[in-house]
Amino acid sequence: MSLRDPNRKLTHPGAILREDVLPELNMTQTEFAQRLQVSRPTVSKLLHEKRGLSPDLAARKQDYSMMFQM
Repeated sequence: MSLRDPNRKLTHPGAILREDVLPELNMTQTEFAQRLQVSRPTVSKLLHEKRGLSPDLAARKQDYSMMFQM
């Protein structure tokens, strides 16, 4: 038996970045955008759940995340 509610809306990747990741890194939207080499409006739309996480942006985020694992 699963504890997950099957009717629950999936968490948007932008919500996870906004609520968990950026505060933990003490990073602003502007700094995050600069590090990913995308525009600040692109990051803002993602964080406000107005756009999805594109494959390109996901790859950039993954490349950035790998720097912290070394």
